[in-house]
Amino acid sequence: MAENTPKNMAGRSNNSGRSNTVRSVAFTFILVCLAMLFIANMNVNNTTKTEVALSDVISRANDPEGNIAKITVTGNTLDITLKGKDQPTETSRKDGSGTLYEQGLIDYCKDVKESEKAKCEENYPVIEYKESVDVTGIVFDVLLTVLPIIAIVIFFSWMMKQANAANSQSMSFGKSRARLYGPDKKKVTFNDVAGNDAAKQDLTEIVDFLKSPKKYERLGAKIPRGVLLAGDPGTGKTLMARAVAGEANVPFFSISGSEFAEMFVGVGASRVRDLFSKAKKNAPSIIFIDEIDAVAHKRDARGGAGREDEQTLNQILVEMDGFDNDSGVIVMAATNRVDMLDKALLRPGRFDRHVNVTLPERKDRLEILKVHFKGKPVEADVDLESLAKKTAGSSGADLANIANEAAITAAREGHKAISNADITEAFERVAIGPERKSKVMNDKERKITAYHEAGHAVVGHVLPDSDPVHKVTIIPRGATGGVTWFLPPEDRNYKNIYELKDILARAMGGRMAEKLVFGDDAITTGASSDLKNVAALSKSMIVEEGMGHILRNIVFPGEDNGYYTITTGKPYSEKTSELIDAEVKALSDEAAKRAEAVLKANKKVLDALAEELLKHETLEEKELAPILKDAKLPATAKLH
Repeated sequence: MAENTPKNMAGRSNNSGRSNTVRSVAFTFILVCLAMLFIANMNVNNTTKTEVALSDVISRANDPEGNIAKITVTGNTLDITLKGKDQPTETSRKDGSGTLYEQGLIDYCKDVKESEKAKCEENYPVIEYKESVDVTGIVFDVLLTVLPIIAIVIFFSWMMKQANAANSQSMSFGKSRARLYGPDKKKVTFNDVAGNDAAKQDLTEIVDFLKSPKKYERLGAKIPRGVLLAGDPGTGKTLMARAVAGEANVPFFSISGSEFAEMFVGVGASRVRDLFSKAKKNAPSIIFIDEIDAVAHKRDARGGAGREDEQTLNQILVEMDGFDNDSGVIVMAATNRVDMLDKALLRPGRFDRHVNVTLPERKDRLEILKVHFKGKPVEADVDLESLAKKTAGSSGADLANIANEAAITAAREGHKAISNADITEAFERVAIGPERKSKVMNDKERKITAYHEAGHAVVGHVLPDSDPVHKVTIIPRGATGGVTWFLPPEDRNYKNIYELKDILARAMGGRMAEKLVFGDDAITTGASSDLKNVAALSKSMIVEEGMGHILRNIVFPGEDNGYYTITTGKPYSEKTSELIDAEVKALSDEAAKRAEAVLKANKKVLDALAEELLKHETLEEKELAPILKDAKLPATAKLH
């Protein structure tokens, strides 16, 4: 259960896989060949024949008491099968002088009657003449000879290929992994980047530098060495860099800061050298390093010249300050942690331009939404302006996600086009989470939730510097049991102390409503997220914004800026820590008292709103207005 505002919520590589496949195939092939050789050898051993003299064969064949059952004649070869045997066990050869008949081999059973043939064959062998050669046997013999040779050749070829691949990989270990987006790739221009007009204006000069460098050099102006794009995640820094390359129509080398890093010292620096070398050969060109803080964070005394990350950073510093002004290479980098970057990288002569890619304002959000809904079927009454108003503090990536979720929702519901209901569901799903329809609350839990959310809404509606109530629901969503939305009427860059104190008070409205209706001993864990938000905002007001009562106009920089004490590990003393805790408690207590005063003075409104929530579960702004119209601000809840 929580009150809510937009954004401020109250393996291995493919090459390795291919190598493993090749290795498996080769290994299997070799095993098959060895198995064939083994089987063939077994067959050869099993069919070994004893060679006997032809005269002996003829003598036994003509003897009724002889032991020969069959003689198979193929050319000059005789295969002798003995009685009681299934296969030939003896072999013999005739010489070239005359036929076997002439040499004395008589087929006694050749011309006998069929009725007497069986009795004849009991005494004399069957003589069978074959005119054709056994091709199968010859082929098998050839295969037995050739296959092992082929297997050996394939095996050694594969071994050589693997050795060459390993050598090639080691040779290319220090090569840059940057991806080149040239004229053959899809071009991105400023027209594809909605919003961020200020950033685009700053970058227009960079485009002009790349297109017409002589115009500036003639007046003694130097082309900027680097441009640093800084902004929150999802604001479109990478897209902006690609748009610069597209507008200037120059090659665009893109790489992530983490791709320079390796476990081997010197590899990152080698990749930096290779990247800049490629960029110079393709000049004029742009090098874009995304998430540069991964490789260019601050150096300190704990480091050393031998550390891989510091060698990589040093090489970047040298390359950026080393190439000629007329090389036509501009380095662009993106980060959402400028405070982590080394100072040497940020000085003029390296990153000369710092461009802030900010979260989009309302008009920019509308343009971004139009881009992402373009090409999607939407109903005629879809109100993107209302969605742009709701999504204050959202990045371009957030808006793209909402558009995609809206399309998914419409498809899931079987709609032919995206409706306002689909967009609302998508926004709430992205902002908080999906509805947990499977979660069933009993009547007591529903009543507690209704009063909790009604408490947020009544307090937020009454306080003079709070944002208007947009929607209240007691349907569980995400990790919450219910949600109350407050939407600002317009985007604001600053919040004063009165607005922040009203945010604290309305956040305490849920806990105070439970206390007022169910008693101090009956409060639940439903306000845990509210209390965490109150504690975090209160501490931020004291430590970061200088809005304390005693610690007014004093802020304490974090450890990222090098401010910390050895004894406490904090940028302030133990005594100051106690003062901060006291200031935080004072703000929390003040917020609770103001919320309780508002709810006591508007108990009837609180009851009416809770009752409507129990009936309808969700109330929109137009349904809330008549219920809240009689709520008043008591004098005890005013700030003095």
